[in-house]
Amino acid sequence: MKLSFLGAAGSVTGSRYLLEDKDERILIDCGLFQGLKNLRLRNWQPFPVKPKSITSVILTHAHIDHSGYLPLLSKEGFKREIYCSKATRELCKLLLEDSAHLQEQDADYANRKRFSKHNPARPLYETNDVKRCLKLFSSLSFDKEHRLSNNLSLTFKHSGHILGAASVQLKTKGKKIVFSGDIGRYNDPIMLDPEGFLETDFLVVESTYGNRIHDKLNPLDVLEQIVSKTIARGGTVIIPAFAVGRAQMILFYLEQLRSLGRISQIPIYLNSPMAIEASDILCRYPEDIRLSQEQAWQACSIAEYVTSVERSKQINEDQRPKIIISASGMATGGRVLHHLKTYAIDARHSILFVGFQAAGTRGANLIAGAKTIKIHGVYIPVNAEIHNLDMLSAHADADELMKWLKKFSHPPRQTFITHGEPAASDALRLRIQDELKWQVIVPEALESVDLG
Repeated sequence: MKLSFLGAAGSVTGSRYLLEDKDERILIDCGLFQGLKNLRLRNWQPFPVKPKSITSVILTHAHIDHSGYLPLLSKEGFKREIYCSKATRELCKLLLEDSAHLQEQDADYANRKRFSKHNPARPLYETNDVKRCLKLFSSLSFDKEHRLSNNLSLTFKHSGHILGAASVQLKTKGKKIVFSGDIGRYNDPIMLDPEGFLETDFLVVESTYGNRIHDKLNPLDVLEQIVSKTIARGGTVIIPAFAVGRAQMILFYLEQLRSLGRISQIPIYLNSPMAIEASDILCRYPEDIRLSQEQAWQACSIAEYVTSVERSKQINEDQRPKIIISASGMATGGRVLHHLKTYAIDARHSILFVGFQAAGTRGANLIAGAKTIKIHGVYIPVNAEIHNLDMLSAHADADELMKWLKKFSHPPRQTFITHGEPAASDALRLRIQDELKWQVIVPEALESVDLG
């Protein structure tokens, strides 16, 4: 049996793990590479194995860096089943359709404005490719062992990262292999605590924050301070937020602040059709979150939902103080770019990031202090105040990762650390070796290991 690391090795993006023997070729996650150009270019390269030869795909969750390549995999010949949780199936429909739409939209805009180096610019895949792919999805319940074939079964456990997110245990031919997926936070106000497995022979674990500890400050206090300070100087708060997860978290905290009278009654806009639909989906799965359905609806209804381009332009032109929550969370695309073009130039305004920013993204550059950012072929000066609330991240920090690992009753035969920048992965490797005395490897991109 062989395990190959086709993505998320040496980086936090493009999650793809291939488990194969003479009978099965199982792909765990099938994500797009994001961030640095050399990573994004991998999306255009031929898939390392023939998609038609893959016998099944298993998804840990819906985020595009874990699911975003699926339409192309299907287009290139994959015809078998894609297994995931019920909520992940719903969210993937939303995210993948949006991904295709944005790619089509960006290609069209680039061709009309003639700022692309490619003539013509073209999307990686289109909406019809997504529709074909979605027919392959099969949803499975949590906390139950599902037999997929004579030699393969899987179990999903809540990982707490976003709605529907799972850690996966595969059992095949006497071996157990666990893939952590993205592990969420403990004591998150919305998501359930990450659950773990008691035993495994082999473990693949993420390391996004493997070298960092999240700030212990109360997010309500920090958010109140930023909003109040910005509004007092007549500014607007722009929040680039991941449409699934972080947008709903911000709405929850803003609703708390407003109900306590800690922020003024300024307009709050959710300007992301995808985030709007994701909010509705969240409210339909009270069994997968801490909130009751009533509490979820109350939090999500605090904002005006912006559904049309015309309304988006109107709030962009409105100079009154307000809060705009818009995707994407790393400012790589979507409507938030138009808000950044308008508001980044003025020191009265604030830009507030609330999740991990991959290297090479506009979000990472802004947090690092960039004085200009390139949007739609034009360089925009940055004078707005930049904030990063990493305590609102959906990813476990180093201590929380260790807490999750300590749930195993005995050491895996081998642990593989992935989904992290090199420094983060290596820091987690050292902690696991020193504190748990486990055998640990940080695999390289495209590396294969024998699990025999």
